[in-house]
Amino acid sequence: MALPVAFFALFFAWPVAAIVARGLKTDGAWHLGRIADVVAQPDIRHVLWFTTWQALASTALTLLLALPAGYVFARLDFPGKQLLRAVVTVPFVLPTVVAGSAFLALVGRGGLLDELWGVRLDTTVWAILLAHVFFNFAVVVRTVGGLWAQLDPRQEEAARMLGASPLTAWRKVTLPALAPAVAAAALMVFLFTFTSFGVVQILGGPTFSTLEVEIYRQTSEVFDLSTAAVLTLVQFVAVGAVLAVHAWTVRRRETALRLVDPKATARRPRGAGQWTLLASVLAVVALLLVLPLAVLVRRSLDAPGLGYYRALTHADGGTFLVAPVHAVWTSLEYAVAATAIAVVTGGLAAAALARRDAGRLVRAFDALLMLPLGVSAVTVGFGFLIALDKPPLDLRQSWILVPLAQALVGAPFVVRTMLPVLRAVDVRLREAAAVLGASPWRVWREVDLPLVRRALLVAAGFAFAVSLGEFGATVFIARPDNPTLPVAVARLLSRPGDLNYGQAMALSTILMVVCAAALLILERLRTDRTGEF
Repeated sequence: MALPVAFFALFFAWPVAAIVARGLKTDGAWHLGRIADVVAQPDIRHVLWFTTWQALASTALTLLLALPAGYVFARLDFPGKQLLRAVVTVPFVLPTVVAGSAFLALVGRGGLLDELWGVRLDTTVWAILLAHVFFNFAVVVRTVGGLWAQLDPRQEEAARMLGASPLTAWRKVTLPALAPAVAAAALMVFLFTFTSFGVVQILGGPTFSTLEVEIYRQTSEVFDLSTAAVLTLVQFVAVGAVLAVHAWTVRRRETALRLVDPKATARRPRGAGQWTLLASVLAVVALLLVLPLAVLVRRSLDAPGLGYYRALTHADGGTFLVAPVHAVWTSLEYAVAATAIAVVTGGLAAAALARRDAGRLVRAFDALLMLPLGVSAVTVGFGFLIALDKPPLDLRQSWILVPLAQALVGAPFVVRTMLPVLRAVDVRLREAAAVLGASPWRVWREVDLPLVRRALLVAAGFAFAVSLGEFGATVFIARPDNPTLPVAVARLLSRPGDLNYGQAMALSTILMVVCAAALLILERLRTDRTGEF
């Protein structure tokens, strides 16, 4: 645990504490009364209300649309199911700026709806809600569908034979068993939407602002660190409460897993009802997930002769100091470095947490590992600039600063992917190898590594995709001569002109293709133990 604890203490706890102290501490004295003053402001209360309201609405809408898809993947078997599973998961690994760009191309000025019917939904709450569903659809499908596939269908069939209607049997038998997974998925969707930044920044305009967007505005535009620090604390408390409830629901869920072989529960659709449900799910996936990405690609091709893509090879001297295409190679280099850091720190943490003799402090660290996913990435990025500015950790001018911030987001995915597999390794195998004279290192190399190799590769793939799309922290610390892809997209969208807009669509398409390719590789490596979030 030494390296993971040191990593999270130096590059997460310290920067967050530094920016909070900078905002609430003056001349060595804490001004905690500032918290009440900030929260009492009408505009801040409106931000708090909208952040909570849109997160609840996004969660409810996501559950409404994704739960039927969870049933389809769990209980029905049909041609192209694995391909459809990959298509459903693609939006989750896409950067939020790509999701925002895709919906901007669909519902924004000059978008598909504007061209066909003169309808614009950008800068409306519906654009934000639909983009959140697009981004989190896979969370519900994979989390709930994974458990649904492992529930014994004969339990519901027995209730039907005893006279229960299909709805009653589902409500009395299946739903109680699914409740922990539904709750866990809902809490994760709420967490992601509560801390939404890229989607709201692009689609919300000046009208709508979440806590994350307001923290960014107070930090980078108004330069009011005091207000930003208060909002960071508010978000920290809210996220901590959500994660505590999530940890409880996950423990309940683990008691119901592996009831039956998932492959034995899926059957070909039977009857008009199941075929109608399958068709409805396919229509939702096509309209809500595939169409925005298709429109994004189409808008990137509007200029004749791939003009927007060719424009990426030239620096205009205004938006960037280098050609925008340089962001592709910069992002790949940063993502590789971040993946290496995340795999090492997350892998060591997972190995420690998987030990049966792990103490309470070690188990408590498991919950803390999830905090970087919920705490303001904007706060972390700006905290890097404040905290890491003195020797021996003066990293403000170092390229490693960006991979470190990205690794903070990737490490929790590594832990969540590897931990179930490490816990499933029979401890007697390790003990037998030790009795035969193997050193601890050789036991790991000969026993654990062959069993967890695929999980390790899947974890590395998720860390790579997440690092590639990190935006909230990177927007502060990426240097002008080395922008990442999400930062480049956001900068292009913030400038007027069709050329800038088209280049943003082209860069977003490139980013989408890279992330989708990584996901398809993950799907080929996926096993039953490593396939769920």
